Amino acid sequence: MKVGLINCAGRYLTSECYGDGVTVLGNSLGKKQTWELQVTMKQGKQTVVELLGHQGHYLLVDPDGSVRCGQPASVQQSQFLLELHHSGKWTLQLLDSKKYLESDGEDVFCVSRSPASYHKWLPQLAMHVHIVLYNPTHQCYARADADLDRVWVDTPVPYLEECSFVLRFRNGMYHLETSSHKYVSRAETLTKKPSAQTAFNLNLKPRCLAFLSDQDGCVLYPQGKRRRLCLGDNPKEEEEWFVIKRCPQWVSLKTKAKRYVSIICDTEVYAGSDIVTPKSVFHYEFNPDTSAVQLKTVNNHYLAQRKFKSIVANGRRMEPETNFRALWHCGKIFLQAFNGRYLGTMPIGLVVASAVHPGPGEAFGVRLANRSFLVLRGRYGYVGTLACHDILQCNLVDPDCIELLPCKPGIYHFQAHGRSFWSLSSDGTFRTWGKFALNFCLEIQGSNILAVLAPNGYYMRGDRSGTLLADSEEVTSECLWEF
Repeated sequence: MKVGLINCAGRYLTSECYGDGVTVLGNSLGKKQTWELQVTMKQGKQTVVELLGHQGHYLLVDPDGSVRCGQPASVQQSQFLLELHHSGKWTLQLLDSKKYLESDGEDVFCVSRSPASYHKWLPQLAMHVHIVLYNPTHQCYARADADLDRVWVDTPVPYLEECSFVLRFRNGMYHLETSSHKYVSRAETLTKKPSAQTAFNLNLKPRCLAFLSDQDGCVLYPQGKRRRLCLGDNPKEEEEWFVIKRCPQWVSLKTKAKRYVSIICDTEVYAGSDIVTPKSVFHYEFNPDTSAVQLKTVNNHYLAQRKFKSIVANGRRMEPETNFRALWHCGKIFLQAFNGRYLGTMPIGLVVASAVHPGPGEAFGVRLANRSFLVLRGRYGYVGTLACHDILQCNLVDPDCIELLPCKPGIYHFQAHGRSFWSLSSDGTFRTWGKFALNFCLEIQGSNILAVLAPNGYYMRGDRSGTLLADSEEVTSECLWEF
């Protein structure tokens, strides 16, 4: 789990790039302000952790109480007892000396054994803000109901768009935004705009376990037979805790004949449906070590290549027959099976791996099945607009939601929040007040990673200056976007 740590003055614990310095000069969560929390042991309900900085160095305390980054000579230098407080803040007490991590205006040190307010640190989750919430007690995900303006904890598999949320951090508080851009509030219903009524403390502990609470100490947890998510003060043991996970990438596959690949009779794979159903969406899983792609159904079975070139939905994750090689072209995908042949369809719609060379019949249009908008984060930050700047930026802390309007298979129009379209200038920059829709192609390049092919034929990339540009002929590291 990666976090930023904010002191009582609103400054971030920062691992400086030069030397081994540690300061609190950061005013926003960036690479230097991100720490990986590594759990080393448990002591009852308390946890012992180490903090790893962006350069691979640990947060260390020297015998005189000074704090720096480096490789520990002994665990006594780097192990802290993590204590959670009702406000959502943490204290970090060096396990060996029992002294607390603290800061003044600039420096960080560890000299006092008596806890005070300036020893408390507010954790900010460094995970991408587009998330799902899993409740281990009920083994279900939270789902927003836009018609009733409620949130239920009732979905075993998060393939629905309604299961996704945007967790926004503003002024030390968290706001939970639904996929329909409403906000969970202290009141009984969802609200249209963020306010003091939608601001919660995030009580966070290692492994991304968290619950949301208000200033009065009430917490959000599932209640009643339908497990409605609302405020209360009497949750059962551990019922209020949720695991915060990245929003998974579920896709649908559409053939040249405009039919969706679907599962029928439990395991047979056909392209026969003209609408998207739960049986025609697949979790797109990517192995970064082998670049293999696996497609998992809502029933937790994988598509696998079996005898006679057939594709069957009865695979298990570790089987090599479930691995496919993906080739992208203008928003469409070609899938090469374990036997080296490409997936296509027979005249009756049966999906098989029989083509030696891919052609139009082996191209599948890919559509994101559980997202009507994108939140993009690149090397330098999130994509969005500033009030004082009309050119789209790629280094923001608070992102914009990019509305997706599906066009042809694999092609989308990008729409800004004010319902105007993204426009592209001749210099490769973007603005959000276009009158006409432009075509963008999305290509999934990893787990929650994609590349965007812009209307001018170049890939969209984030420039070090903070400007979003469409000027790359190939996919480089600056062209990869978390979504």
